[in-house]
Amino acid sequence: MSERSTPRAVIVLLGLACALIVVFGVREVASIAGPVFLALVLVIAVAPVRSRLAARGAPLWLQVAVPFTIVVVVVLAMVAVLTVSVTQLAGLLPAYTTQFQDLLSQAQRIAAEYGFGNEQLAKALRGIDPGSLLGVAQALLSGLMSVLSSLFLIVVLLLSMSLDAPITAKILGSVRADHPDLVAALSTFSHKTRRYLIVSTVFGIICSTFDVIALYLLGVPLPLLWGVLALITTYIPNIGFVLGLIPPATLALLNGGPRQMLLVIAAYCVINVIFQGLVLPKYLGDAVGLSTTMTFLSLIGWTFVLGPLGALLAIPLSLLTKAVMIDSDPRAKWVGDLISGRQGTAA
Repeated sequence: MSERSTPRAVIVLLGLACALIVVFGVREVASIAGPVFLALVLVIAVAPVRSRLAARGAPLWLQVAVPFTIVVVVVLAMVAVLTVSVTQLAGLLPAYTTQFQDLLSQAQRIAAEYGFGNEQLAKALRGIDPGSLLGVAQALLSGLMSVLSSLFLIVVLLLSMSLDAPITAKILGSVRADHPDLVAALSTFSHKTRRYLIVSTVFGIICSTFDVIALYLLGVPLPLLWGVLALITTYIPNIGFVLGLIPPATLALLNGGPRQMLLVIAAYCVINVIFQGLVLPKYLGDAVGLSTTMTFLSLIGWTFVLGPLGALLAIPLSLLTKAVMIDSDPRAKWVGDLISGRQGTAA
């Protein structure tokens, strides 16, 4: 009598149960897991520098020191800019109390003209403050600052991973014959992650530079801060543009009224549609390998697990999960097709 195989429904339920255990386990140690994933992504981003140095016969210490120095300089520069800018923002908000109260009064008068001047509306309007309207920026920046505040841990992780990178590459190369699918999946993950980060960073810098120029010409306070925020939100899929637009548009409303706010919105829309809507997809191509639905779900999932840092690293983390769980198994190629939204990869 032949043995009955385990029902597929049981396998699916067990898989989901294990996945939930892993997700909530990682969420409990998010303060450690976040910096680890960030360090891994940064090391992958500068891996070509080490490869070129190795190809030219550079000594091992130089192969480690140069990529490590590049990453540390970038991280320290980001910390410095964010620290100064957030401090300026905290000191600037109280100065707009009067303008904000005037806007509330105008809103109440307009609401009264259309028959909405009841006590509930007045109470709701009084409960709004500038800090809550700028809460998106403050939450994202404070979340990033909390991660960057663990700078010592991040630097130690970067140094450790940089030291291990050469031997890790040799080990993967030596086991390629025994585990071709896993090594190929990890190589594809590194390539796609690096291409995604580099292309997104280049276009994010270009786009945020034009945003800063537009904000400066329009007279919006702290244009450099909002430019840095626009660059950071470049890595947040689907809703990054909106998150980067809300704070400067709100500050423009408080600073110069509805006209200045509309000009900021128009400038951001034109700049981002040109660069991120038309130009960026042509250079990025199918580097992400995730469908629109899966991209959005990965954003929600990783934000739940790691907080604001999870939103920034949603794409690389999803690519890593896909490489380990799906791409490394030839039998799961059809699942890869569903996740990527493209046919042709299934066996």
